[in-house]
Amino acid sequence: MTPIEFWYSIGSTYSYLTVMRLGAVARAEGLDVTWRPFNVRAIMVAQNNIPFRDKPVKAAYMWRDIERRAAKYGLPVQVPAPYPLAGLEIANRVALVGMEEGWGVSYTVETYRRWFQHGQPAGSEPNLSESVAAAGQDPERVLEAAMADRTGAALAKETATGEGLGVFGSPTFVVGGEVFWGDDRLDDAIAWARAGRLDA
Repeated sequence: MTPIEFWYSIGSTYSYLTVMRLGAVARAEGLDVTWRPFNVRAIMVAQNNIPFRDKPVKAAYMWRDIERRAAKYGLPVQVPAPYPLAGLEIANRVALVGMEEGWGVSYTVETYRRWFQHGQPAGSEPNLSESVAAAGQDPERVLEAAMADRTGAALAKETATGEGLGVFGSPTFVVGGEVFWGDDRLDDAIAWARAGRLDA
């Protein structure tokens, strides 16, 4: 089976739906999934793609759509959640440190849980420190590492890599060079990973 790269940016609303169920789906389906945090805001600004700002009807649809899909998956959700996130970059810097050290998935799930179930914005306190602690790490150490120039450069590099693959939004699944954008494309990504086509 072809590995799946899960490109996500903490700050993306629809990524809640994927983040909270991907672990269980991967185990059930026997998937090889690599989680790759990046800065979606940098790509969207570069492409002049600001989907919900000053668009109240579209934003209302987004929240209702997330609510419906969360119910479908059996995920608790409180919407509207705080959005957009002031701390998007630091949230993803921490995720990148976590991926390098092996606890990034736990942190990502926890920070989304606090954001979408308890109204605590990801990338801000108390969500930030409490999510790091819930992942078994020392918040002071992790935040120092996340703010280092090296981590900022690494996040920029990952973002550029994703953009080079054709990633323009979050969540995105990349399978053998094929790009599938959106939580609702996870099944397509799995089918492609299994057979290299969608009609398998």
